[in-house]
Amino acid sequence: MKDINCGYCMRGELLDAFGIVICDLSVSTLILFREQSHPGRCIVAYKDHVSELVNLSDEERNAYFADIDRAAKAIHSAFHPNKINYGAYGDTGCHLHFHLVPKYKDAFEWGGVFAMNPGAVKLTDAEYAEMIEKIKANL
Repeated sequence: MKDINCGYCMRGELLDAFGIVICDLSVSTLILFREQSHPGRCIVAYKDHVSELVNLSDEERNAYFADIDRAAKAIHSAFHPNKINYGAYGDTGCHLHFHLVPKYKDAFEWGGVFAMNPGAVKLTDAEYAEMIEKIKANL
């Protein structure tokens, strides 16, 4: 099931506004968040347009969390954060996805409140490509 107004479902310009597809995982898509105040920040979006974890069967949920775990391990290996914060939002988009937000001691927002989209750090296409390759190499 897809929603024609959803960037995760339709990709293209809707998704390009905030993310870059890294790859498809078993039941989800791994996306590099364009705003990189937290180096390595990604989104793991479920393959179907569902709103809540409770919309998944036990098997679907377990497969989704296995994808999140796989992505988190790749981010840890590629960027060595001190911590990854996990956020599940979607008040308006209603497509199940988790933000994986690497946090680094003595860096942006360590120990502080998370800003969803601070808009502080945008990269060049080459820098995005380099980050994507580091993540892919560790999947």
